[in-house]
Amino acid sequence: MKFFVDTADTKDIADLASSGLIDGVTTNPSLIAKSGRPFAEVIAEICGLTDGPVSAEVVAIDAEGMISEGRKLAKIAENVAVKLPLTWDGLKAC
Repeated sequence: MKFFVDTADTKDIADLASSGLIDGVTTNPSLIAKSGRPFAEVIAEICGLTDGPVSAEVVAIDAEGMISEGRKLAKIAENVAVKLPLTWDGLKAC
């Protein structure tokens, strides 16, 4: 079993990652928006706090936009896992 924390709070992530209790991080644009910081900046910081996967969700609603956004997210760090919605366009983007 693997444990992933679902937050954008980098202090909480740092504490949990240093404890060895989590295997990765899931987050989403609405959680990151509450931080008031740029999305890519927060994702990059989170990726530096854990070696495990960090899921970063696209906000585009069309397949082409999802692919474009997903490629940008994947360039942030090697441990970014791009999260797509389970819609027809999300499936096309896969």
